[in-house]
Amino acid sequence: VRGLILCASIAHCLCDGIGSSQFLNAWADACRDPTSPLLVPPCWGREALKPRNPPRIEFSHGTELAQQEAGSGGAAMAGEPLIHVWVTFEAEELSRLKRRCIPALNCTSFEVLAAHIWRCWARAMFGAEATNGRPKKEGQVVGLFFPADVRSKLDPPLPVGFYGNALSLASMGRHCGVLLAEQIHQTVKGIQRAKDMALSDAYARSEIDLLALHQPVDNPTSILIVSQWYRLGLERVDFGSGPPVLLSGSTVDHYCLLLPVLGKPKAMAIQVSVRESMADALECYLRELDDAQGDEKPIPHVAVL
Repeated sequence: VRGLILCASIAHCLCDGIGSSQFLNAWADACRDPTSPLLVPPCWGREALKPRNPPRIEFSHGTELAQQEAGSGGAAMAGEPLIHVWVTFEAEELSRLKRRCIPALNCTSFEVLAAHIWRCWARAMFGAEATNGRPKKEGQVVGLFFPADVRSKLDPPLPVGFYGNALSLASMGRHCGVLLAEQIHQTVKGIQRAKDMALSDAYARSEIDLLALHQPVDNPTSILIVSQWYRLGLERVDFGSGPPVLLSGSTVDHYCLLLPVLGKPKAMAIQVSVRESMADALECYLRELDDAQGDEKPIPHVAVL
């Protein structure tokens, strides 16, 4: 069996995940057939995302979460190696998570899975069972950030083929104790509100102005970033040896990727980068799936890399 391993590093100031996938697919198509036309002609169009004059910051954009200190636990873990925790959710497990939510919420797989991951991560990081030098701080405010594509939400919308960075960063915060005590559907509802706010022209323009006026702040250890890669089209990239058999991201602290499971379009894999002392606890919590009666049912496969 012949194949290749492709490693790509692309700056987010140049393009987002959608733009990266557009480039990689165009590159792969050209390798297979140099005479074939581009399926999606690229559009530069950066002038559409200029800051306003004068800039107007009309939303907080989670800056209060990004600027907070997370206590001594982050420093205690700073020297530990980062590792990946992998979890594969089959379609049935995603359905079971959704059944724990109020039907009227009509939640997506991303919303319910992001809620589940965030709660498990906060429990492992700051919950009552936290160990190995991490602070048992259920009063700690924890944040969830996730990117939202605003290509079609801007006024006017961005042209088809725009491959720059067209993401707004949705955010929400909870006291750890509140997050762990509330029902998962309450967490999902907060995620939906944050997503609806981020998917607007006003929010995106405000974020552009914020970035023009301020340098980004490094995220503290109390924030988890969840990014979905399962609808980018990366699973279609084919340089001539066939589609990929595995997709993975680099190890970045407090970062979680939602990835496609190749050959299983309704399943989803998650890859969470955590400090080594957190991995066992996070693995355990991610496997706990409570139904409406509170019974614990395991999610099938977890691997720590």
